[in-house]
Amino acid sequence: MQSHPDLGRAGRGRCSRHRQHLSEAGRNPPVTEHPTQKPLRVAMVGYAFMGAAHSQAWRTAPRMFDLPLAPEMSVLVGRDEHRVGAAAQRMGWATTETDWRRVVERDDVDLVDICTPGDTHADIAIAALEAGKHVLCEKPLANSVDEAERMADAARTARESGVRSMVGFTYRRVPAIALAKRLVEQGRVGQVRHVRAQYLQDWIADPEAPLSWRLDKKKAGSGALGDIGAHALDLAQFLTGDTVVEVSGNLRTFVTERPIASDHAGLAGTASSERGPVTVDDAASFLAQFAGGAMGVFEATRFAYGRKNALRIEINGSKGSLAFDFEDMNVLEFYDAAESSDTAGFRRILATEPEHPYVAAWWPPGHGLGYEHGFSHQVVDLVSAIAAGVDPTPSFDDGLQVQRVLDAVETSSASRAWQTVPA
Repeated sequence: MQSHPDLGRAGRGRCSRHRQHLSEAGRNPPVTEHPTQKPLRVAMVGYAFMGAAHSQAWRTAPRMFDLPLAPEMSVLVGRDEHRVGAAAQRMGWATTETDWRRVVERDDVDLVDICTPGDTHADIAIAALEAGKHVLCEKPLANSVDEAERMADAARTARESGVRSMVGFTYRRVPAIALAKRLVEQGRVGQVRHVRAQYLQDWIADPEAPLSWRLDKKKAGSGALGDIGAHALDLAQFLTGDTVVEVSGNLRTFVTERPIASDHAGLAGTASSERGPVTVDDAASFLAQFAGGAMGVFEATRFAYGRKNALRIEINGSKGSLAFDFEDMNVLEFYDAAESSDTAGFRRILATEPEHPYVAAWWPPGHGLGYEHGFSHQVVDLVSAIAAGVDPTPSFDDGLQVQRVLDAVETSSASRAWQTVPA
């Protein structure tokens, strides 16, 4: 395949090591060498917070990794013609469209990337899959189990024709997390006994923070539970290789009314004088039982003052423990119970070596990665899977399973009783 002149240390030698570790860590296919690159023409629906992150990934991944297909940022879709035009110019998209329905029927689009509120995921994804387009869909997969089931059904049908789909649980692709997955698979923590996962933020802790679509159940499906709790749940199941089968949940809404936003910018907005109801949970916690016998404790809140994006997970097993905090995202802590007691303790692993998953394509050791890099790694894995003709992970079936757990937590909170997660 053709080399980019600006790759520098991200050239073939470093990327060959990346390919080896990517295959081990993420179970997605390695990037293979091709004499020529076919284009992968991408249309993205939505251009706000997630749209910006995805746009940067589509631009960056082909420049830093040797990809078997050449992503082209063909079409950006948004309802407001002027805003989507400005966003396309800023983010590097070639053209714009105001109706996603026209886009999914176009012959010059190969993949649809969905970065919209949850209430539109099902309609866009199903239409795109039925039109033969590969689909990347932001998490959570849908706003309800019914929608997620229909999306997973459409993905299974499309798979028979070689059409691939992925749900965007990007934290799987943080190098320290991918390293943790490798250590669990190697048996370094032994039989998993405990999983503790938290996702703590504070961006709506101020009761006068304006309403956004994330606080509207019709658009978002749920609050902290689905918005950030879904990430904690996916990481726990991904790292352990196990699934949650029973839950006992507790949901709370601390602020029931807020100023209506007159404008939005990312997670923030401008408050107007009018007020409206908050119809989702502000915080969620639940106990969980895993199929393999491990006990789980989960918490998700957007009311934890001082915690900006603290996605934390700790796993305790029969041979050791792992701990991770996204606010120190380049570090994985590992405890080996086989160590002599006089030197035992958590080992702080700086996951920035070329031997660590994904890292070989980036910077010299010790030069850490950031939030945006997980999205680039997501693009790498998705493009690699499409080229190899295999299913990427996490799949829509994985997204459906997460949706079923979230639904069981909501039911448990309402009934004040343990709930079994349907298989």
